[in-house]
Amino acid sequence: MDYGFPVPERSERGGRGLLYDLYQRRLRRRLSAAPLPRHVAMIIDGNRRWARQKALETAAHGHRAGAAKMHEFLRWCDQLGIEVVTLYLLSTDNLRGRSQVELDELVGIIADLADDISREDAWRIQHVGSSGGLPEPLVAALRDAEARTAEHTGLHVNLAVGYGGRREIADAMRSIVQSHQSAGGTIEQLATLLTPETIAQHLYTQGQPDPDLIIRTSGEQRLSDFMLWQSAHSEFYFVEALGPDLREVDFLRALRTYSSRERRFGG
Repeated sequence: MDYGFPVPERSERGGRGLLYDLYQRRLRRRLSAAPLPRHVAMIIDGNRRWARQKALETAAHGHRAGAAKMHEFLRWCDQLGIEVVTLYLLSTDNLRGRSQVELDELVGIIADLADDISREDAWRIQHVGSSGGLPEPLVAALRDAEARTAEHTGLHVNLAVGYGGRREIADAMRSIVQSHQSAGGTIEQLATLLTPETIAQHLYTQGQPDPDLIIRTSGEQRLSDFMLWQSAHSEFYFVEALGPDLREVDFLRALRTYSSRERRFGG
């Protein structure tokens, strides 16, 4: 799909050449027998800085390039057999903290991305987040992408749009209380139901494995209200590259690091 911005050619992205390709193939061979994550989550960050560094007119240029990169990133994951990928595209904080002009451009880009990736063979798209506060055209695009891919059984792609980790937990608790009340349960009974397992069943990602690996671009090392519940035992990997500059070799290095770690699950 044409995102309205020219995506750099291979020779322009980090000077790819023969040595780069050889190194990339070497990493792939090493990973062929390594334990890989079932669920990878990506915090795409640095799109606006990328646009500023290139003296582009608006942040929208960076967001378009970042969207194109996320589509490419999904293909990398699919080729390696990753089962679930979650992309953090628009937070509840973004809805409050960005200018209306930038938000209008950004929601159009996300809608285009949702439509684009829903045309891929076998991928299943799911919106994780709240539709409250989102423009109706974006809600419709996310709904259409989900409906178009509902029967697909390949790569499961979560689009975290209008997403906030604390809001997700609050929504889960509200859902539990409402379900319990509808069933005529008492407060005393409700107290016994509030287990981690019950709360997990009411999250936006209910039924999915928690992310094994969370990657964030642009060198920032924070969660930004992303998957606060699900990330309790996740491994984290921070990439210096800005979102649109992410290379496949950066992703392969993240997987190599993940495969070399001894996962202690809180121990």
